Amino acid sequence: MIMLLSEGQMSEYKGAALMIDAFPKVRALLADRGYDADWFRAALAERGIAACIPSKNNRKVPIPHDTALYRQRHKVENMFGRLKDWRRIHTRYDRCAHTFMSAICIAATVIFWLPQ
Repeated sequence: MIMLLSEGQMSEYKGAALMIDAFPKVRALLADRGYDADWFRAALAERGIAACIPSKNNRKVPIPHDTALYRQRHKVENMFGRLKDWRRIHTRYDRCAHTFMSAICIAATVIFWLPQ
């Protein structure tokens, strides 16, 4: 798993550009419309990763994606929702990025190991 803490105004695909060299060997990448960029899709294809990314609404020729696979993305959204149940993370009390990232890692570990 790769985690990157970026500034709030950074677009998703610019953040992905910082992490693309660290991507593990996977068959597909599930991402939302914010990651729809031709260069990002090409970079994934170079690494043998299938892009399951819906096209942005302003794309003239929409690129098809696997809708059945894309439905699995709700698991990622549910994890973010559970992380935001933690008040410290939801309101971002920590000023330092490394302290905030540590809080996220601790919360994710507790969420993963405790039964639902």
